[in-house]
Amino acid sequence: MSGGVDNLTVEIYLGLVIVNQIAVLDAHELTKSYGSKRALNSVSMRLYPGQFVALLGPNGAGKSTLVQLLSGLFVPDSGTLSVLGHNFRTEAAQALAGLGVVFQQASLDLDLTVRANLLFHTDLHGISRAVARERIDQGLSEHGLLNQAALPVRSLSGGNRRKVELIRALLHRPRFLLMDEATVGLDPASRQALLAAVRSLARQGEMAVLWTTHLVDEIADADRLLVLNQGQVVYDGVPENLPGRSEGVTLEQAFLKMCGKVSD
Repeated sequence: MSGGVDNLTVEIYLGLVIVNQIAVLDAHELTKSYGSKRALNSVSMRLYPGQFVALLGPNGAGKSTLVQLLSGLFVPDSGTLSVLGHNFRTEAAQALAGLGVVFQQASLDLDLTVRANLLFHTDLHGISRAVARERIDQGLSEHGLLNQAALPVRSLSGGNRRKVELIRALLHRPRFLLMDEATVGLDPASRQALLAAVRSLARQGEMAVLWTTHLVDEIADADRLLVLNQGQVVYDGVPENLPGRSEGVTLEQAFLKMCGKVSD
């Protein structure tokens, strides 16, 4: 049940009452095809401040295409997409200003120092050097990397490189954070540390996080779970209510059955 104008809503969703909040992310019936192959078919979702939402899907489900649309790299064939009410088609700059992304593939310059990588990002966003240095030092300090600011990124561990990418994604103070398979290649301790750090960001109440993954153990504590399969959202709810859950059936088994990866 919902009401209001545009993104200003009074909505009951998953048992939570959302009153007069602007959706941080509003995607409506996104469709994308490559030739005759439809990668996404009428995908819709709304994310609100303070939500940690997990997007789970098997290989080939359409996650990569969805991430490319949500990050502004591709445009949908049809449907609408906005961040904080700014439509990607008509207000791309404003929409992108509200978006922070950590991609699956590493995107730091390995030969530049940690600080130089971060300053390059703040320069792109037109942030003054004084403010940039303050935010960079704050981010590095929070993640225990201040003493590595002058080191080339190449010398950092995989886990610390991911931390730098997270710091970079937050420097322009986005309200929507997109984490695309961000733990790929990390050891278990680094994976859990990154996941905990991002969950904490959402709990602060101003940011919405979409965490895409194929690892079921990363979604158990999510506020919401979206399951994408064959280009469609086949489930949107809390993880513990995933269809097929019953005594003795794990979350992973229920997910695999839903996506047709195991037989009855």
